[in-house]
Amino acid sequence: MFAKKVINYVPFSNPGLMRRVYPGFMTMNLERHTEAHQTLFENLVKGDCDSVRAYKDFYEEYLAVMDLPADFYLQTVESAFKKHELPKGEMKHRGETVSCGAIAKTAIMTVEGDRDDICGLGQTKAAHDLCKNVPFDEHYHYVQPGVGHYGIFNGTRFRTEIAPRIREMIRTIQFKRRTGNGITTTQPYRTLQPDKEVEFDWRTGQPIHPTVQ
Repeated sequence: MFAKKVINYVPFSNPGLMRRVYPGFMTMNLERHTEAHQTLFENLVKGDCDSVRAYKDFYEEYLAVMDLPADFYLQTVESAFKKHELPKGEMKHRGETVSCGAIAKTAIMTVEGDRDDICGLGQTKAAHDLCKNVPFDEHYHYVQPGVGHYGIFNGTRFRTEIAPRIREMIRTIQFKRRTGNGITTTQPYRTLQPDKEVEFDWRTGQPIHPTVQ
């Protein structure tokens, strides 16, 4: 079904002519993109330059997502989403079984969008159950309200809500490992602190106090 419905061919005059690919993000929510193009025309007629500029900036980045080779995409769908090989312990790479339980020294943070229509809620969070040997206090999960799949890693909410949480998670784990005191934030990690997080000197593990002007 996927091979018939979502796989396309690289068109004439482009590198990789007639190569079978899964074409980027444009095929997702096609109606929404069509409406966006209609709105662009209306804004051009009205002379709304700010909206036109915002449209162009967004799609310049959105359309930069590369197409996926069809074989890779279809294999991923078959292995991960239809056969569920990873949680069953049946996924292999170059003949070796892939085991998430072998991960024990890497902190894990998963982020989901509550409007994501590609990766539904809980699908990414399941990584925590698979990586069962990671210390409990090094598991972080966050659900971002009001964003879909693309908004998880791009846009205003990513910069103001998600990226700061990723930064604080990294600093928390770094501090724990450099000082060896086992202090981490409360789980699950869902809210920003009211004050700016404390920064630590990586050489000494001591807090960095800003200079008073």
